[in-house]
Amino acid sequence: MLESLLALGGLVLLRDSVEWEGRSLLKALVKKSALCGEQVHVLGCEVSEEEFREGFDSSINSRLVYHDLFRDPLSWSKPGKALPGGPLEALRALDKKTSSGPATIALDSLSWLLHHLPCPTLCQTLHALSRQDSCPGDSPPGEQVRVLGLLHEELHGPGPLGALSSLAQTEVTLSGTMGQASAHILYRRPRQHPTHQTQWFSILPDFSLELQVEPPLESQPRSDPHTPSVDPTTHLTFNLHLSKKEREVKDSLTLPFQFSLEKQQALLRPGLSQATSHIFYEPDAYDDLDQEDPDDDLDV
Repeated sequence: MLESLLALGGLVLLRDSVEWEGRSLLKALVKKSALCGEQVHVLGCEVSEEEFREGFDSSINSRLVYHDLFRDPLSWSKPGKALPGGPLEALRALDKKTSSGPATIALDSLSWLLHHLPCPTLCQTLHALSRQDSCPGDSPPGEQVRVLGLLHEELHGPGPLGALSSLAQTEVTLSGTMGQASAHILYRRPRQHPTHQTQWFSILPDFSLELQVEPPLESQPRSDPHTPSVDPTTHLTFNLHLSKKEREVKDSLTLPFQFSLEKQQALLRPGLSQATSHIFYEPDAYDDLDQEDPDDDLDV
């Protein structure tokens, strides 16, 4: 279930595409974490703070701590107030702000961070941020840190995608059919085999998750019994069927590569004309019959 993504800590990778955007799902998970009473920190890089908070009520917005990298990512307008290290320092500062109690960190998005930070540096920071250097049993569930990272997978090559995939405890790949969204979830747990699950869902205007067992019936194509069937062979320039007379002519035709009985008898019992055949040769005026110098006519 998608709601079980918030039950464990670590990095949760939300992989979206052009057809199926993932920011709505990210905001739905952020709302769920805020309703659970967790600390929620949002590192906004791609959209403004107003756009990200749009759709949340005042009770949810009051629990969100928004760290804005969208307006001034390189701290040009207010160099004294911004972090000197830029995005990297902003990520490391989140680790200190989530040191006590359960917390959720939403990164919007990892694709933006990958374009501004080296991939190894980003992976090391995410590893420390999600507290993966500690054993699974060291931190109780009440002190877990969950990192929700939105990743536009079509913007990156196999190298960064593979590195982030190996770092994530949970991967959610968004897709769908007939206008209905689905999430393919891959769970990775220590000393356990990875498990796969597909969940159909929809997101309401207030960013609440509505889970579904399967695509709704109204989204599935229906065949209308009153619609007349169309013969696809109606307007062809050639005939796909043979008449009875045409089939008889076709069956009676002897193909040239068939080894018929007449050909077999002709080869086994050659006629008299074949046994007494001769070759007659009449020399031409220019034929050179001199066996001692057959190249005499070449004037060498």
